[in-house]
Amino acid sequence: MSGPSKKEVKAWFDARGWKAFPFQKAVWDAALAGQSGLLHANTGAGKTFAVWLAALQRGSLAKGKMTGLRTLWITPMRALAADTQRALEESAAALAPEWTVGARTGDTGSAERARQARKWPSSLITTPESLSLLLSHAAAEEQFKHLDMIIIDEWHELMGSKRGVQVQLALARLRAWRPGLVIWGVSATMGDLDLAAQVLLGGAPGVLVEGDTKKQIVVDSLIPKDVSRFPWGGHLGLQMLKPVIDEIEHYDATLVFTNTRSQSEIWYQNILEARPDWAGLIALHHGSLAREVRDWVEMGLKKGELKAVICTASLDLGVDFLPVERVLQVGSAKGIARLLQRAGRSGHAPGRVSRVTLVPTNSMEILEAAGAKVAVAKRRIEGRYVPNKPFDVLVQHLVTVALGGGFRSEQLFEEVKRAWSYRDLNEEEWQWALDFVARGGQSLTVYPEYRRVLPDEEGVYRVPDVGIGRRHRMGIGTIVSDASIQVKYVSGGRIGSMEESFISRLKPGDHFLFGGRILEFIRVHEMTAFVKRATGSRGAIARWQGAKMPMSSELAHAALEQLRQAAAGVFDGPEMQAIKPLLEIQEKWSALPTIDTLVLESMKSREGWHLFVYPFAGRSVHMGLASLFAWRIGRVQPITFSIAVNDYGFELMAPEPVDWESMFAGSTGAQVPLFATDHLLEDVLESLNATQLSQQRFREVARIAGLVFQGYPGQPKSNRQVQASSSLFFEVFRKHDAGNLLLTQAQREVMEQELELTRLRDTLEELHARKVAYRVVKRATPFGFALMVERFREKVSTEKLNDRVARMVRELEKAAAV
Repeated sequence: MSGPSKKEVKAWFDARGWKAFPFQKAVWDAALAGQSGLLHANTGAGKTFAVWLAALQRGSLAKGKMTGLRTLWITPMRALAADTQRALEESAAALAPEWTVGARTGDTGSAERARQARKWPSSLITTPESLSLLLSHAAAEEQFKHLDMIIIDEWHELMGSKRGVQVQLALARLRAWRPGLVIWGVSATMGDLDLAAQVLLGGAPGVLVEGDTKKQIVVDSLIPKDVSRFPWGGHLGLQMLKPVIDEIEHYDATLVFTNTRSQSEIWYQNILEARPDWAGLIALHHGSLAREVRDWVEMGLKKGELKAVICTASLDLGVDFLPVERVLQVGSAKGIARLLQRAGRSGHAPGRVSRVTLVPTNSMEILEAAGAKVAVAKRRIEGRYVPNKPFDVLVQHLVTVALGGGFRSEQLFEEVKRAWSYRDLNEEEWQWALDFVARGGQSLTVYPEYRRVLPDEEGVYRVPDVGIGRRHRMGIGTIVSDASIQVKYVSGGRIGSMEESFISRLKPGDHFLFGGRILEFIRVHEMTAFVKRATGSRGAIARWQGAKMPMSSELAHAALEQLRQAAAGVFDGPEMQAIKPLLEIQEKWSALPTIDTLVLESMKSREGWHLFVYPFAGRSVHMGLASLFAWRIGRVQPITFSIAVNDYGFELMAPEPVDWESMFAGSTGAQVPLFATDHLLEDVLESLNATQLSQQRFREVARIAGLVFQGYPGQPKSNRQVQASSSLFFEVFRKHDAGNLLLTQAQREVMEQELELTRLRDTLEELHARKVAYRVVKRATPFGFALMVERFREKVSTEKLNDRVARMVRELEKAAAV
């Protein structure tokens, strides 16, 4: 097996009328010199050819005839494997005919797996989970003995998750077997590039290559004609249905991104009702739809047969759809990196312009759009959080390595520390993890099934029981989702999967919307919901779990900067001109929050005494702030608060009067300063039901650590069974093994990820430095109205939400007119 020379690659480019970009040549040169690194370039700029042709060229360095697996291509989504395989095979056929390309993911059939085991392809495309599964085989070291280069695609997507940690550990294992291994990560939307490279390479030296082709990215907005009639908060954006249809009409291929699967279902149904002649020309794509459906949609896009696809993040990554001309983003993208990623789905080729059009669903999102345009122009991309010492992933890895040939404690300890997330792992923590897999830790010693890894006579740790090994391989991975139920027609044919919690609320005969169809629920049997097509009525919308995406700091600061300019009378751009009347009402009735001013509004209504606060820090931080403030105020004046949050602020509502002004001014000596960061962790834990939050998070930790088995194929455990099992472990550890590191990890993840404690601390310090503008208002301001809608959404009421909001809007319109 050999590879092409630089001259042959140049001739291949010349034959196609192409010219290699400097960043592509830089990657080729570095890889040929045996250097690892990170490539950061715009979507559609030619990153695939940079790293793939580097791998092929390294084949020319091989001495003698090399066989076996030479290159690993790791992708974050198995859905991308087939598309990536086609792209790699096309160039390999011309430049390195001897090379073969294969895929190994959860979709790979048993026959193909058997063929690969007999003869590995030259290059294998796989996922983090499938790679770990390969490492769990006894012959793993032998299988990878010819491995020369690893490429991690979409590194920005993996780096900030436990899947990225799983990749770190796998790379450390492979580097131990192959010290000269060349590793390259590929990314398009990354903030801190130095950190990204260090995490990828475990702190080892590497090359950072940035694409020098400044790809043009255009961001614009669809602005409603009559902004005065546009909702101030909430809503799904269907008021913009006609403008969106008009945009789709004028282009051959459009992607319409939404932020949730529910929203994509609603938009697809409404577009189809408005344009029934588009049946078969528009399609729906999200992660709960059957693989066959998604494959059909993706192939239709590639061939240019579909006019539009309404989709979610399922089409964010990697798939190359050259026919796509336009990208529409319904609702705020909530982050600059996500917006750039989606923009890159159009103009997906070097030299082509990528364009994304923002479709606001309410007036506040017009403000976000104005900020997003500036942030994109200045490339203010968010950094990525990197998990620190997740012990559940480490425990899983120990069992994987024990299955894959076994390990010696001292050697594996040093190997694991070469993974960035475990660089500070100490001896005591290592011994805890080793003890946990060897005998279940302090509290599970008496149960044989938790003696998963034991040393043999030579001191090599191995898995002593075939059944334990089988169960472990079935649970490898860090993706944890709620129990899902297959949805099938009674007549045959799979539609997709939905959460058990949604299906469990349905009665036979109920209608619901899924996959763009109105379905009638018949029955559930063996984790399958059987349905038939329904006609003549709208159904309930399928609801999927998953936290609402909080607005990023970069986007929040960009929006606050727009408000600062508005307060100075400057309204640049069509977005700010559009919401100028709204902001003028806000300023007339109260004040505009800015990067320098924190606005507080108090109001009395028939419901109680309200306080509205506008930090502009994202809903996760606002939930922490609201709970913290309520708890700190409660220490001075015992009182119960109702809380509502959104990305712009939060509301505290009390049943009795509160001296809000003195609370925030700090005029009473007995109270705790609200903006204090001293003892913040303790105060946050006191202000929230931290035990319940940690218990919920522990379910995920327990599953990844292998404590909870989710059942065999065809016999999965119910969500209730898994929940009960993890709750039992939680209570046992809490009462009898308080030092269990999985417990402390669950609490740490709640603080770091759900409540964003670091960002909460930074926000408190920012707020403390801002000037406080306290206003007593007679009615809810535009910003306050959006918060009240959030509270009504969560409140059980005999009055429909839409009716109540409509009544409030009429009252506010009258007030605004006055």
